[in-house]
Amino acid sequence: MKHVITVLAGVGIAMSSFAGTTAAAPANDLGGVVSVQEQQKIINVAHRGASGHAPENTMAAYQKAFEMKADYIEIDVQMSKDGELVIIHDNTVDRTTNGTGTVGEMTFEELRQLDAGSWFGEEYTGEKILTFGEVLDAFRGKIGILIELKSPELYPGVEEKVAEELVKRNLHKPNNEKVVIQSFNHESMQKSKELLPSLPHGVIAGPSWANVTEEQLAEFATYADYFNPNMNIVTHEMVGDVHEAGMKIYPYTSRSQEQALRLFDLNVDGIVTDYTEHVYYHPVKNH
Repeated sequence: MKHVITVLAGVGIAMSSFAGTTAAAPANDLGGVVSVQEQQKIINVAHRGASGHAPENTMAAYQKAFEMKADYIEIDVQMSKDGELVIIHDNTVDRTTNGTGTVGEMTFEELRQLDAGSWFGEEYTGEKILTFGEVLDAFRGKIGILIELKSPELYPGVEEKVAEELVKRNLHKPNNEKVVIQSFNHESMQKSKELLPSLPHGVIAGPSWANVTEEQLAEFATYADYFNPNMNIVTHEMVGDVHEAGMKIYPYTSRSQEQALRLFDLNVDGIVTDYTEHVYYHPVKNH
């Protein structure tokens, strides 16, 4: 069952409702009420958790995203020196912890001793770098999990380790696309798809993919279910081509209401955002 966030116009309060139930309809531009049938469902992906409100990739950020009724939490998976799958975005710990060093050159014990929250705010002092397994155990069945393999080329065997953790928890079987794997490394996604053929996969596309061709999208669609580009390169034509290829499109990373509104208008399927309150049922515009 999918959740949506409805933002009350002019009020900074988010109210949640379940899709399929009666929800308060937002007013349209003319002051009328937009029916649910006229509205567009946008999947709400909390980027590194609710990272606009809590330190990214921490339990606090993921719990906040869950409380705010996001559809998915997006998590970044890397690997420690001693082979533990850990959740952190950068290849170094410098920006988001009180330590310094390269993730892949530190043991899990060294990583675990770091404070991953105080950089964001004193109230988050003591937040720890999490393991992949800890996140799966805490949130499976409660919220969708979009797993990004971060720089998998640095961690030989990471695809197999991720697959092992998912299989161990019986999460490798189709379950309404509640577990999705993606990466900028498209070869890694081909490998992961071979290991986990029943799970949906996505390719992340940076700015260099602005002119992606129909032929390239068709090739991606042989192993990927999602084409998730930088939001700045998304156009109506790109969205149409992605849909024509049989994939969904979740652009990244929206950090303002204006950016989210632009993506709504482009008819994307989901939005990766730091602020889950920006994503809600939105009136469909005629073009």
